Amino acid sequence: MNKRITSVIAAGAITALALTGCAAGADSTDGTIEDKNITLAVFNGWDEGIAASELWKAVLEEKGYNVELQYADVVPVFAGLSSGDYDLTMDVWLPNTHAEYIAEFGDKIVDLGAWNEESKLTIAVNEDSPITSLAELADNAAAFNNTIVGIEPGSGLSAITTNEVIPAYGLENMNYITSSTAAMLTELTAATDAGENIVVTLWEPHWAYGAFPIRNLEDPEGILSSIESLHTFSSSTFEKDHSEAAGWLSNFKMDLDQLYSLENLLFVENDTNDYGNLVKQWMDENRDYVDGLTS
Repeated sequence: MNKRITSVIAAGAITALALTGCAAGADSTDGTIEDKNITLAVFNGWDEGIAASELWKAVLEEKGYNVELQYADVVPVFAGLSSGDYDLTMDVWLPNTHAEYIAEFGDKIVDLGAWNEESKLTIAVNEDSPITSLAELADNAAAFNNTIVGIEPGSGLSAITTNEVIPAYGLENMNYITSSTAAMLTELTAATDAGENIVVTLWEPHWAYGAFPIRNLEDPEGILSSIESLHTFSSSTFEKDHSEAAGWLSNFKMDLDQLYSLENLLFVENDTNDYGNLVKQWMDENRDYVDGLTS
C-alpha cells in the first residue's frame, strides 16, 4: 500500500567540480561554502514523515541541493544520524514515542525543532463498532475477533501499547499482532470493506482518517492523550556543513490541515509511488506557503 522510492544523488560531483567548476557546494548567506549534498533518512511506514521528506526534497532541490531519500527502520535511522551516515530525519515524535532513542543517541544528534505540535497516538476502530472507549474493549473483545492489530514491533506506539495500554485496560487476553504499518492498513482495508469490526493502533496525523470510516476510542486513563510534537533531527555536523538549509529547516512549520492536504494527494487520491510530480503539484497549489519555507 505504501511503496518506497529512493532518489539517487547525481554521481561524480567532485569530478564535475574539477572539470567544469560546478561546485557541489555554494556560498551560503554568511559567505562560507555550503555542502549541497544531503541524505535524508525516512522511517519506513510513517507517512507523515514521507510527506514532509518528499516536500523538503523538492524544496531543497529547487534551491540547488542534491537530496537523497533513504528509507530505514527507526533504530537504523537514529544510529545513522549519530554516526553521520545520514544528515537528517524529519519524523521524530517527542516527548514520548521516540524518547528511548533520544536517551540512547541524543548526545550525538541535534534537534532542529518541532514542525508540528498537534500530533498524538491513538487506538482506532471502525466508526460503527459497538464500543466508544478503551475501557469497554476487554468486555467486547469477541466482537473484534479478540485481536488488536498493531504496526512495527519496534515502534514507540507498539511499546506504549504493550507496556501501558494493554495492562491499564486489562487487555492481556487479547491477541496483539505487530507486523508493519502496511500490514495493519491492509487489515483495516479488508475489515472496513467487509463491514467487520476491527481495532488498530494508529496515530494522528495519518491519511487513514480520511480514507476509512474509523474513529478513535476514548482513553479515560489518559495514556495516549498527551500531544506529541514532530521534530527534525540532524547529525552533529549538519548545521556546520549546511548552515543555510539548517536555518530553513529550523523554522519549518506545517499545521495538520496542510499536512493532511499533502498526505491525501500522495496516499489517498493517487495510486502511485512516483511522489515527485505530485509534490510539485502540491507546491504549485501552495506556492506562497512553499516560498515562505526558504525566505
